Amino acid sequence: MWWAFAAVVVVALIVDFMVLRAGGAHKVSFRESVHWSLAWIALALVFNAGLWWYLDGQAGREVANKAGLEFLTGYVIEKSLSIDNIFVFLLLFKSFAVPEEQQRKVLMIGVLGALILRGIMIFIGAALIARFHWVLYLFGAFLVFTGIRMFLGAGDVHDIEQHPLLRWMRSHLRVTPGYRGGALSVVIDGKRWFTPLFLVVALIGFVDIVFAVDSIPAIFAITEDPFIVLTSNVFAVLGLRALFFMLAGMADRFHLLNFGLAGVLVFIGVKMLIVEFVKIPIGISLLVVALLIAASMIASAMFPVKSPRQD
Repeated sequence: MWWAFAAVVVVALIVDFMVLRAGGAHKVSFRESVHWSLAWIALALVFNAGLWWYLDGQAGREVANKAGLEFLTGYVIEKSLSIDNIFVFLLLFKSFAVPEEQQRKVLMIGVLGALILRGIMIFIGAALIARFHWVLYLFGAFLVFTGIRMFLGAGDVHDIEQHPLLRWMRSHLRVTPGYRGGALSVVIDGKRWFTPLFLVVALIGFVDIVFAVDSIPAIFAITEDPFIVLTSNVFAVLGLRALFFMLAGMADRFHLLNFGLAGVLVFIGVKMLIVEFVKIPIGISLLVVALLIAASMIASAMFPVKSPRQD
């Protein structure tokens, strides 16, 4: 299963890179992003079906059903939580005025970095839980705290210019005043200069680490199997770039989505804290997560943000 998973991911990334290179730097249309989003979702579902089929023959129908539902639930949770990443990415691109034709490259680098970082963090988390099971309760408490903080801070506008990492890079690195195409750095008069695109890539990598600290403990509430945790995470991250371009023009319409995501984190955190007393079935967890996300999106449509009146 590990080799099959690795082969699927490598082939998918190669195809994605080839399409990215063949298409060149261009603005991604809504239609193109929808097609790619559906393709990534279909790939995840096909992989899940293959996993179910393999386990059904090797370990029996009960094990196959359990693993298949765990993967699907983990995928939905990670896909939902990745939407919060997208809102921050939008803020970064707007703050740095990243050219639309370069946003694909930045996100592709971000996806590769996320795959590596999350893989490391997942194996560390699995090793900790295997040795110290009480770590699950720390994860649960952390998710509840994060969910409440997200709920209270929903709608706050973040000042990117005051970010510590950005301030450090600007004070320690030579940064060109403008973009140099798709270059991350250039040599001027024998000295290495970094472009604003490099700053954006670095900030996106940092943002993904921060969000991974929230999302990875969340999936351990569904399963402690490293294979299911890693595969559901990876497939959710693979579709992040396409999802970004699909939601980029609709971010303002889902202004209440953060409340739904906060509810997801609190629910999963509570699920981890009460696991010794009440075991919530995986199917119920999937339903609750789907309802929270759907409810926040429907509420966003029913109560849109009022445009300021023009005098």
